[in-house]
Amino acid sequence: MITLTIWSDFACPYCYIGETRLEKAIEELGMKNDVRIDYRAFELDPTAPKEVVSSTPERFAMKYRLSLEGAKQQIEQISDLGKELGIDFRYATTQYSNTRDAHRLMKLAEEKYDRETVARINEALFKAYFVENLVLADHKVLLDKAMGVGMKEDEVKDVLNSDKYDDEVRFDEREAAMRGIHGVPYIVFNGGFAVPGAMSVDSFKSALRRELNKQQSDTTTERPHACGPDGCQLL
Repeated sequence: MITLTIWSDFACPYCYIGETRLEKAIEELGMKNDVRIDYRAFELDPTAPKEVVSSTPERFAMKYRLSLEGAKQQIEQISDLGKELGIDFRYATTQYSNTRDAHRLMKLAEEKYDRETVARINEALFKAYFVENLVLADHKVLLDKAMGVGMKEDEVKDVLNSDKYDDEVRFDEREAAMRGIHGVPYIVFNGGFAVPGAMSVDSFKSALRRELNKQQSDTTTERPHACGPDGCQLL
């Protein structure tokens, strides 16, 4: 069994792209029963407001010192990477807000539910942000997504209306800092070698094969895409 530990954030486009590529690699290798994924929280912006205060192109242009048109072009190029995977990726119209409660919801799923449910809520939250363009700080959105994958309403409300699992989220982020993780996605194979960034499907296949063969070595020479507190690598 290969255990993959993944640090990511639901507002990170390369995290959604990278995890989708990873799932595709696992499926194409027929390794679904050979891989376990453990999710770790990483907030790109812990200070992000719970209300949407700007558009994604405006925020993108300011962060990277681009014109609004230049920002839109970069955003569309990133969206195209998602569309290549069959995702109706709508990065330009995402509703940027705080993701802490979404991560706390994931912690509830990991403690109380099976791995399939955990994977489904993880996918549902990425889809809510990048495809449906919903506000992930909105408790109604989180409750709807949680119930949609079979989580219990009373348990979800209990978490959202409290600070439960806040310490667990902070622990993940402290561990990331101790490991020197500055960008996500960041994937650790069996507690050993790490893959920083959204590699290609073929590169993920190579990494999985090598781990399966107990060969922990560098898996690729490509420069994988990743996002950090200061922003995402531009194409």
